[in-house]
Amino acid sequence: MTVPVDNVLRIADDVTVGRLGYGAMQLPGPGVWGPPRDHATALAVLRRAMELGVTHIDTSDFYGPRVANDLIREALYPYPDELVIATKVGVVRDEWHGFDAAAEPERLRQQVEENLVRLNRERLDLVYLRVGGDGLLFPSEVPFAESFGALVDLYHRGLIRTLGLSGVTTGQLAEARAIAPVVAVQNRFHLFDRSGADVLSACQAAGIAFVAYFPLAAGMLRPGLDLSQAPPGMAPSTEQFATLDEIASRYTATRAQVALAWLLGHSPVTLAIPGTSSVAHLEENMAAAGLRLADEDLAALDKLA
Repeated sequence: MTVPVDNVLRIADDVTVGRLGYGAMQLPGPGVWGPPRDHATALAVLRRAMELGVTHIDTSDFYGPRVANDLIREALYPYPDELVIATKVGVVRDEWHGFDAAAEPERLRQQVEENLVRLNRERLDLVYLRVGGDGLLFPSEVPFAESFGALVDLYHRGLIRTLGLSGVTTGQLAEARAIAPVVAVQNRFHLFDRSGADVLSACQAAGIAFVAYFPLAAGMLRPGLDLSQAPPGMAPSTEQFATLDEIASRYTATRAQVALAWLLGHSPVTLAIPGTSSVAHLEENMAAAGLRLADEDLAALDKLA
């Protein structure tokens, strides 16, 4: 299977990606820490992604840390010409395996250099500045413009091909665009969480790619999963699942496939980067690229948030 032509998005003059990509966050061990449970399977997932037509991999050197990037290099180097590898900087891992902001200019330069070395690249295709605008990361005390300016400097030096933002507000997006071109924004957004809708609208108006992370509701779509420990208000309701399952049954599709198809149908600028450590789940996710939902089903799903 290859990605259909209408599932391709040009994010910059010389950069085109499949709208359904692959997120590498689940390649390392539990908690995005340490080596994978099965090294050979992790490599097989990455190689199968290429066979299925994936042209966009999302990663970061803080996945592991360093584990995801090392696996990508081992599995895929030398990289296919069409492959775009996006990475994130602005975060480091602490001794408790937490995610801490690290957006000082010098630390950002170090993170970019580390990504270059680990991925064995002379230039990074797309680098996101990860900030705390979406509430999942404590914001850095460094002024946003100062941090973004450090990446702009590396962009002008030729170490970064294109610039992106992750976890930002509409104000931060506007502030960054006044400094340099932004080709992609990666914020949390999925069928049951539309908290990034205002940022998506701003991206669509400006023709900027909107990359939805946690496109499968952070794993909450799996049938039979115990959601009793999910944070209040985060877990989908029985009624929401009923609507999703009814629509999925009409297409002989899974919940995950419908959720991804809805995401791609929701806006022409959306990209999805579902992650998995399973070849079977990867194949299931990628099959969603060929699923076209009827307008009435898209409308019904739009009302689920």
